[in-house]
Amino acid sequence: MAKRTQSTGPTIERVLCVGVVTGRRPKGLWSLNDSLEELAELARSSGGRVVGTVSQRLKAPTQTYLGKGKIDEIKALQDAKKFDVLVCDDELAPSQQRNLEAALDDIKVMDRTALILDVFARRAQTREGRLQVELAQHEYLLPRLAGQWTHLERQRGGVRSGIGTVGPGETQIETDRRLIRNRVLKIKKDLEAVRRQRGQHRTRRDQQGVPVVGLVGYTNAGKSTLLNALTKAEVAAEDRLFSTLDPITRRLRLPSGREMLLTDTVGFIQKLPPLVVNAFRATLEEIESATVLLHVVDMSHPNAAAQAQTVDDILDDMHMGDRPRILVLNKVDLLESEAMQNDAMINIGSHPRTVMTSALTGQGLDHLTAHLEAAATAAPSPTAGVVAG
Repeated sequence: MAKRTQSTGPTIERVLCVGVVTGRRPKGLWSLNDSLEELAELARSSGGRVVGTVSQRLKAPTQTYLGKGKIDEIKALQDAKKFDVLVCDDELAPSQQRNLEAALDDIKVMDRTALILDVFARRAQTREGRLQVELAQHEYLLPRLAGQWTHLERQRGGVRSGIGTVGPGETQIETDRRLIRNRVLKIKKDLEAVRRQRGQHRTRRDQQGVPVVGLVGYTNAGKSTLLNALTKAEVAAEDRLFSTLDPITRRLRLPSGREMLLTDTVGFIQKLPPLVVNAFRATLEEIESATVLLHVVDMSHPNAAAQAQTVDDILDDMHMGDRPRILVLNKVDLLESEAMQNDAMINIGSHPRTVMTSALTGQGLDHLTAHLEAAATAAPSPTAGVVAG
């Protein structure tokens, strides 16, 4: 009988997604089910196989993220689902993660922030992108080092306690902390050099008087495809979360002969960790200097309104909420009827400058170009601004 060959490829981890709502109702426009669906998509983007989702409504947060009854339910599910990782739909406090892992008999626990960082690490292509992701990962890991060492000790056969515990374990934690802090300082120094270089480029660009258009939007809204459609560029555009991490700038020549620069950068997502925004500061500064923003929304998405509101909230947090913008309702080709298009517009909300487009088919791009012509005419330089919509 022939021997069965063993796979040498990467192991695909089985993932169970779990989310919690505290209080009477979820905050904002996102339902818990919608948020869990997105969490599952993130898990698949990270190479996992999602085997199920679990949710719970609590009156108040707990020290284990979940209530005791739900933890017992998840432990019982382990036999049927045989999952390797439990992924939580929020960022856990280090103590919550430790307590939850202990309550689940050392089942691996990840939170939404760690999952987003893992997807980012898989998508980063340039040295700058990899440095920014590494910075965010280190800053996320630092307060969790002690818990990771405790977790490793349990896996080795027991928690060390009492006499003799103050020694190699604690020394190793402090060594790791020192190494990580030194690495963080080195990365920040390197990224500061990138920021200065980008700042010099922006200064020269401003002196040329070429208006800058910043493309912003929820991840996978079609920003890269729109950039290609407008500028005839050949930027990689893929139907997946966070396909673009690094800023990409291309020149657009308008029918009048005037020119603008279009800059695409990392897409946004709900519950975007502040440490990610801080780590990608050098990248996001490219849109902070924009004259006008193109807020690209996938109008065919069932959660288009919630996604658009998430982007608005993040722009507010970046102090860019009052920046002139054009609302681009993209992927109109995926809505079969005019009634569906009108319903989507009503759901997302009106804006004085709204254009329905399909970056894939070219529908509506002439109307968008007309809006950009008006913006270019109203803005003699990138710092002068345009008439607010």
